Amino acid sequence: MHRLLVVDDDSDIRGLLAEQLGRTGYAVSTAADGVEMRHALAREPIDLIVLDLNLPHEDGLALCRELRTRSTTPVIMLTARAEPIDRVLGLEMGADDYLAKPFEPRELLARIRSVLRRTEALPANLEPLAMRRATFADWVFDLERRHLVDPAGCVVMLSGAEFRLLRVFVGHANKVLSRDQLAALSGGRSYETQDRAMDLQVSRLRQKLGAAGGLIKTVRNEGYVFAGVVTLE
Repeated sequence: MHRLLVVDDDSDIRGLLAEQLGRTGYAVSTAADGVEMRHALAREPIDLIVLDLNLPHEDGLALCRELRTRSTTPVIMLTARAEPIDRVLGLEMGADDYLAKPFEPRELLARIRSVLRRTEALPANLEPLAMRRATFADWVFDLERRHLVDPAGCVVMLSGAEFRLLRVFVGHANKVLSRDQLAALSGGRSYETQDRAMDLQVSRLRQKLGAAGGLIKTVRNEGYVFAGVVTLE
């Protein structure tokens, strides 16, 4: 049985989703804010988080960004904000999908099933690795501080998507990864029909890495591989 965590400050929505998702066979826990969310995650393993964007004290974007520094648990943003920029920000912070309120519970259920299917499609040897720091080709990638430092000692700024993508590459160096595997491991959406989107992300990351960008090799008809010596701490 998959266990879901619904994080929303509206008690009516928490109750409604807990009841409806529970009837479809999921075990559902709820939280009203970031503090309760952390407690729930510490108590038991969670397979997917439905996370409201508008929360007291800490909003969903900040919580999603925090999650992505230590976890690839899938996240579906649930919010009253429907502007395109809010959707983009949510996905940039690492959300797997984004659903605006008001919503049809059946649509949320369909998205939950879709995200879980993608996540479970990952081979066992591609499970996310725990690491604090990685070095490669005289570059230093500090995951705790979210810093990438080039051989000259200069900090190279990464977007949220670039940070997550590089974390996947260095954590699975010398393994060929398909676009869908890269998307699932980095907490992004499926690129099954949007291969060009992943290609553009990889291209931007290569540019940020300069000469070291050549370590990211394209494997024809399969995906990409980070072909370099990486030391993990």
